[in-house]
Amino acid sequence: ADPDIWWHLRNAEYQVLSHSFIVRDMYSFTAAGMPWINHEWLAELPFYFGWRLLRARGLYLVTLCAIEVILLGVFRLACRKSESLRASVAVTAVASVLATVSFGPRTLLFGWICLVAELLILDRFFDARFFEDRFLKDERLIWALPPLFLLWVNTHGSWLIGMVLFTLFILSGSFSLSLGAIENVAWTRSQRRKLAASWCLSLGALFVNPYGWRLVVYPFDLAFHQRLNIANVQEWESLDFHSPRGRIFLGSLILFFLLQLIRRRIWAPYELAFLAVGVYSSFTYSRFLFLAGILVMPLMAKDLAGLGACLRAARRLPSPDRPARNRPWLNAALLLILALWAVHRFPRESRLMGSQSAKFPQTALQYLSGFHPRGNVFNDYLWGGFLSWNTRQIPLLIDSRVDIFEYKGVLRDYLDATRLRNTLAVLDKYKIRYVLFAKDTPLVYFLSHTGSWKVDYQDHNTVLLERAAPGPLM
Repeated sequence: ADPDIWWHLRNAEYQVLSHSFIVRDMYSFTAAGMPWINHEWLAELPFYFGWRLLRARGLYLVTLCAIEVILLGVFRLACRKSESLRASVAVTAVASVLATVSFGPRTLLFGWICLVAELLILDRFFDARFFEDRFLKDERLIWALPPLFLLWVNTHGSWLIGMVLFTLFILSGSFSLSLGAIENVAWTRSQRRKLAASWCLSLGALFVNPYGWRLVVYPFDLAFHQRLNIANVQEWESLDFHSPRGRIFLGSLILFFLLQLIRRRIWAPYELAFLAVGVYSSFTYSRFLFLAGILVMPLMAKDLAGLGACLRAARRLPSPDRPARNRPWLNAALLLILALWAVHRFPRESRLMGSQSAKFPQTALQYLSGFHPRGNVFNDYLWGGFLSWNTRQIPLLIDSRVDIFEYKGVLRDYLDATRLRNTLAVLDKYKIRYVLFAKDTPLVYFLSHTGSWKVDYQDHNTVLLERAAPGPLM
């Protein structure tokens, strides 16, 4: 039930039908015609085609596949770090819990897929130095990064995280170091040239997009200019350590620290840098718990595997990962049972659409489809995309593309009105005749008691109010 998916679908529909990119706002009356860039245009297409083929089940299937690709990538990274299946399964399970912060039909998922691909490439490039038979083959993979960033920049703004990690990877290998548990051998001259060339090509690839330099600077604009966006959207809040995910992540970090005391491991500088990025980002913004699952958990797998080896040595037990203990037919049978169970449990269309009714005016759609307003509508911003996709005849004040509405000043007015600060003045400013909002909210309660608004429609979670008194509100 992600509020953004609906305007993503409409964006993709416009691109597919018109064979052109969106350059101006087309969905609201407050920012109509204002320049706007669709910075996630490529990631919208899989969801749109999923909807075209299977409607809500298609959205669900695209989401599910994207999440599985990410978690399989985390599992692969953990296996490379630990060479232990059990440790890899354990940390991937924790990563999957942390990742639930962004479960849903979100374009961000494709950004994380690109990140996992980058980490696998960098990890193989680093390890290639120690295996002469794989040296040339694995080092050539570094040339896959420029096309990966070309794909990434057109998919999601998280490419900036990828460039930061790539830069840290290069810098952390620019010197030799042996300091306690930190050891590193500097890049050779050939490696430095390859890394520098790949980094420059990756930087150049970022500008291969339909919006040019504006798409490249967008993540910086979000970080430094969209203050209301970051201050008021829930997923930009700091990590709550009282939440289940916060407690699990904190517990994982404590265990990670204790494992360093039990068994000494050798750290590469780039691993410490990636660990710091993962921990700091997730502590600062809760949405980056997914990032922490990708960056931190595979590093933890190596310590878990080392702890398991120590315990087995103390008890003189054989390793559980020996090939002789594998049972391929049993594994295949278990996978078949799981696959059949997954198919049986795959949700029906009615169930998926029914789940929307708690967060969106799904029940009101039948009424709203025949609603042709004779004036402007003040709507819940989380409903904006849903309404613009399903009821296109309704002129909307705002939707969850908060960037363009912050630039225009609409977001600040919206926040003032919904928080009962100058509410009547804001409604007059935008010549609002109707208010389509969630039931049992302060705004609806306030307006329904002014005597100037009447109820045209209501159900369990939706209210449509119409201005009863002529002229502006006083």
